[in-house]
Amino acid sequence: MSRGRLRIYLGAAPGVGKTVAMLSEGARRAARGTDVVVGVVETHERAHTSAMLDGLEIVPRHDLEHRGARFAEMDLDAVLARRPEVALVDELAHTNAPGSRNHKRWQDIQELLTAGIDVISTVNIQHLESLNDAVESITGIAQQETVPDDFVRSADQIELVDMSPEALRRRMAHGNIYRADKVDAALANYFRVGNLGALRELALLWLADRVDEGLERYRSDHGISGTWPARERVVVAISGGPEGATLLRRGARIAGRGAGGELHAVFVARSDGLAGPSLPAIAELRTLSEELGGTFHTVAGDEPAAAILDYARAVNAAQIVIGTTRHGGLARLLHRGTGDDVIAHSGDIDVHVVTHSYAAGGLRLRPRRALSTRRVGLGAFLAVASPPLLTTLVAGVLAQLGLSASDEARLGLIVPLYLLLTVLVALVGGLWPAIGAAVISSLLINWFFTPPIHTFTISDPQHVVTLFVFVVIAGLVASVVHRSARRAEAAFDAQQESAALAELTHTLLGSTEQLGLLLRRAVDMFGAEGAAVVRRATKHDPRAAIIAATDAFPPDLATVAVAAQEPADETHDLVLSGHPLAAEHQRLFAAYAIHAGAILHRRALQESASTAESLARDNRARTALLSAVSHDLRTPLAAIKAAIGSLRSPEVEFTADDEAELESVIEDSADRLEALIGNLLDMSRLQAGALVARPRSVDLGEVVPHAITLLSQPGRIEWAIAPEARMVQADPGLLERVLGNILENALRHQPDAATVRVRTSALGGSAEIRVVDTGPGVAENDRERIFRPFQRLGDAPGGDGVGLGLAVARGLAESMAGTLTTEDSVGGGLTMVLTLPRCAPETHPQEHRTGQEEVTT
Repeated sequence: MSRGRLRIYLGAAPGVGKTVAMLSEGARRAARGTDVVVGVVETHERAHTSAMLDGLEIVPRHDLEHRGARFAEMDLDAVLARRPEVALVDELAHTNAPGSRNHKRWQDIQELLTAGIDVISTVNIQHLESLNDAVESITGIAQQETVPDDFVRSADQIELVDMSPEALRRRMAHGNIYRADKVDAALANYFRVGNLGALRELALLWLADRVDEGLERYRSDHGISGTWPARERVVVAISGGPEGATLLRRGARIAGRGAGGELHAVFVARSDGLAGPSLPAIAELRTLSEELGGTFHTVAGDEPAAAILDYARAVNAAQIVIGTTRHGGLARLLHRGTGDDVIAHSGDIDVHVVTHSYAAGGLRLRPRRALSTRRVGLGAFLAVASPPLLTTLVAGVLAQLGLSASDEARLGLIVPLYLLLTVLVALVGGLWPAIGAAVISSLLINWFFTPPIHTFTISDPQHVVTLFVFVVIAGLVASVVHRSARRAEAAFDAQQESAALAELTHTLLGSTEQLGLLLRRAVDMFGAEGAAVVRRATKHDPRAAIIAATDAFPPDLATVAVAAQEPADETHDLVLSGHPLAAEHQRLFAAYAIHAGAILHRRALQESASTAESLARDNRARTALLSAVSHDLRTPLAAIKAAIGSLRSPEVEFTADDEAELESVIEDSADRLEALIGNLLDMSRLQAGALVARPRSVDLGEVVPHAITLLSQPGRIEWAIAPEARMVQADPGLLERVLGNILENALRHQPDAATVRVRTSALGGSAEIRVVDTGPGVAENDRERIFRPFQRLGDAPGGDGVGLGLAVARGLAESMAGTLTTEDSVGGGLTMVLTLPRCAPETHPQEHRTGQEEVTT
């Protein structure tokens, strides 16, 4: 059985016409004779959508009951039993009601496809899993119903149902999407022009990427290697030289000429891992490419031109930007430039050769990596000393054997020995010592072993050719050996650098103080006396400043013996003090500087994020304050005003009881207002850091009853104080506020007939005050949320207050070196645990009190 085909209508927002498009396609296929059924369609009470169902067979839904509510879901088994050719299934991301076979509707569709049934469905762009965060940042609404991108990508056909934001808002205003009572709110929130425009762009870009994937798949399946410039992609080939910035900017201008252009910066690294351009230069080019809206890519290859062209063809690029060669005229004759090779093999890809100020006009010698001075010196010594030594050895052996040194037959055996000596010198000291050894060897061969001996005269022309060929071969072999030795040393250095950087990165990832650790590692790695990150002097701040340093780094920059200095970023340098840094360590030191710059950049981002979060938190608090206080301030004020107005009204004559009741309303409302304003002031002082606690020895036997008398219902509090937990270290006034807020919160949630219990106990050096209620309690996940400002859980009967009481209580407790936590009450409810430092216990009997009645035992 072949798998069914899936067609999806994709929209940017509700109301663009996805369901209408699906029903139109279903009606068209049904009219053509295809067996089409409606598995499920959500009309949302839209008359036009409902009318389009006429003439289509609808599979009845089946009802599911969950927690007393009934839900009508698609009857998957009925559709499978019906086995139509095409099933119309609306709202791909829908979550099925509990009790359904599958959790999500897209899983139902998967079963239909497996059964060989074609499916036509709909989905909005905000329901795609990969775009969930982006949609939330645009609309401020987190989507709970999502569908995996892989499933949508697997569709055989995806069709965009598009509509401009203005047209969609007109449809909304005409009542074609939501009911009239929801139109204003929708237009002012989710359906704002900016939101709709951003969602539309997301849908277009996402679908464009899917089209691009399909195009690449088609080209691969059909073996098409040529470029199809469906989207303007510009590849900028950079070598790490100073002309890279010019090339990137030119490439960005070319890519920006058309909509949807892409900029790709490509750096070709050596595949053998040897050193290339400086790491800071590559890092700067990477940053610039990202600032220009492009991407930076590093590819490996021995042939830069081939690597550039392979990458360009892989991304289906239409244009390549490359800089003109820095070789002069003579050098071009000796070495063909990368640009020439790219042009020769580019095929149908356009190549832009960009001139720049670094293009050379004459012969440019490539800088060669020199061997160490020690090795060159040793090689020179061997070049001078070893040929005479070999000559003495060979002459002695010949004399011992009684052979003639000038025998021509012996010359063919002697020359290879000197050639081997030349190779050994090249391995040790490089090219020039080896050439010296070859010249000295040729002179010694001529003097001691070429007839006539003991003279530089050569009687046989054949011997002249032999000596000349010896010198040439020795020079060529020495050149090859020298290059191989240089590469081996470079590879070893690169390996050492890579190992050092990998070890540094691994160490830094596990450290909380990365900058200090990097400086200490730099001191160890480079043998410096000290290391520091220094902020450069600027026009506004003419004095350089040390940001971080090791202990041995001098505090006065004027006295520092700078061993090495490398830019870490635009404003900071990494500086070593002590002996000058060896040249071969400069590249690794530059990598350390880049790490330091990255750490500074990350610090700046963290500080910015912290500042932004603080501002956002303040804004949220301000918004919550305005919305909550606007109601909670008005309520007691309105009650006070109404009561006073009634008392002063000459039209009504009140009895003494009525007047007392109105006066009680005024008093209670004033108390509520005072408590609210007090909490607001305390919260503002806590957030501003202006509240100062003055702890001293406090007797809970005095503070607890006084706090209870200030409550709205003191008779509902029953309390007991253990002698060993009677004296605590606290600020009496703040402790009274903490207890008042905790007790008022407990009374608010406690059933009317029950009392709130207060108990104290000692635990080590602390005293714990427990306020126990038997109310509905708080879920584990909400325990911390109740201590946030302006948070009120839904279990408060009256919903009084702005949600500041517990936040203020915890803040005041912490200002006294205490804590305020929660735990479950035995038998249900919530227990608030206030922990404070305990003082030395005094001799007191245990006290039990209910309300204001005292019982002493």
